[in-house]
Amino acid sequence: MMMGRTFQNLHQSAVGARKFVMAGVLLASASLLSFQSYAATLTVMQTEAPRSMDPGDQTATYTAAVLDPIYEGLLRRSDTEPYAPSLATEWTGDETGLIWTFKLREGVKFHDGTAFNADAVVKNFSRHLDTKRGLAASGRLRLILDKVEAVDDNTVKITLKKRYPAFLSLLTTASCWMVSPTADEAGTIGAKAVGTGPYRFAEYKSGEYVLQEKNPDYWGGKTDTVDQIKWTWTSEPSVMSMAVQTGDADIVSPLPPVFAAQLGSSDEIKVESSDGAAVFWVSLNTKMKPLDDVRVRQALNLATDRDGLVRAIMQGYATPANSPLPPVFANYDKSLPAAAFDIDRAKKLLAEAGYPDGFSMSTAVQEPEARIGELLQAMWAKIGVKLDVRRMESGVWSKAAFADAAGKEADGIGSVIASWSTLMNGNDQQLRPLYYSASAAPAGANLGFFSDAKLDKLLDDAIDVQDEGERSKLYNEAQKEIIDQAPHVLLYTTKDIYALRKGIDHVSVIPGGQIVVKNAVKN
Repeated sequence: MMMGRTFQNLHQSAVGARKFVMAGVLLASASLLSFQSYAATLTVMQTEAPRSMDPGDQTATYTAAVLDPIYEGLLRRSDTEPYAPSLATEWTGDETGLIWTFKLREGVKFHDGTAFNADAVVKNFSRHLDTKRGLAASGRLRLILDKVEAVDDNTVKITLKKRYPAFLSLLTTASCWMVSPTADEAGTIGAKAVGTGPYRFAEYKSGEYVLQEKNPDYWGGKTDTVDQIKWTWTSEPSVMSMAVQTGDADIVSPLPPVFAAQLGSSDEIKVESSDGAAVFWVSLNTKMKPLDDVRVRQALNLATDRDGLVRAIMQGYATPANSPLPPVFANYDKSLPAAAFDIDRAKKLLAEAGYPDGFSMSTAVQEPEARIGELLQAMWAKIGVKLDVRRMESGVWSKAAFADAAGKEADGIGSVIASWSTLMNGNDQQLRPLYYSASAAPAGANLGFFSDAKLDKLLDDAIDVQDEGERSKLYNEAQKEIIDQAPHVLLYTTKDIYALRKGIDHVSVIPGGQIVVKNAVKN
């Protein structure tokens, strides 16, 4: 999932509804009610605004975090396994691995009153199969889904084009969360979220906040979780740090690493970190000269001091990347050598490619990652590469990053700085969107239009192999091919860091940085 980088004020006190004779009693009651209403609202601050209220029309980790309390899929992630029942209560696959049958949970309604049933599921997947819709998350689904049919009102049959080992895991992701068909057909789902989850959409004030309130009719029953969740955002690291210190935010995610030590020493704040799955990289436009030459792409990799980036940007809360897969994945190749940093060899490769004096190129970067661009600018200058760092607001960056080859050529976009994460062990979901030929932007997240027949075959073969050992060998080959062809300058894999105030419990993070707060309580 592409990483990128919001609500009504707290509940108004009900004191005015009561009339007290004594001013002292009035003031005390107002104070108490104000505290109670504050305690019922959880405020979460992230580094970017949500890109859409439609989970199927976005691929951003932090947008998925905002939408997670509102939406549900047929299956869900659990703490102990990659998938568990959610809107589907049971499922079976046939012996070919191509046909899957799901029994649906009965009596569930979307927040707008629309019934959740087999027809709703069919409509949800059909919109992804409709190429005219152009939903951002449809690409990976169209590659594997053949058809989705209603067997009866509470049973759905899904037929795949090919065997896909990660299919059930894919159903837990945001692209497969169920939206109200009524809201989708009305064309309002992009601005007003309508799902089946424990929280429902309350308000979205563009540029400021998103407010969610507890769903009183949730099929899962009542819980002691917070009454409201308020999502805000800022691209300023110092603002995030101050917000959690002052209590303007209960949770900040991701926590800028530079503040981790300071905040971690506070008695009022907890800092949590764990191994993550987000790989940061620079996608090189392989359709533009001189980046169409593999020697040039390899030279840029060799001129990148990843250890320096980790120290300067992540304060050690990251691992230099030597693979397109994060180390937490089972199929990460542990035998791969550390990524080399060799200025002399980089200069030699550039000379062989016909650029002994270097060249000029640009990179598109969002504000939160601008520091990466600045450091690369200094590093690559040592081999004569003049890097123009184009800092962009999130929406502008998305448009530039996902432009087609002609669009990037017209805008002179030679590279894009971004990151990608997916569910644990979702090797195909990590590699196919970024490197597969058919995933070239705007259809997918292959932002540099990389096309390699050998890699395509390796990825296709891997999802069609049943033996785990053989599949692992194919993914090992795929990792080596990507490193050799260098469509990306691989940078680092981050640790997931977030900070929360004392008294906030039952918060977790999915490897890759998606904060999960729908179970949060505030004491």
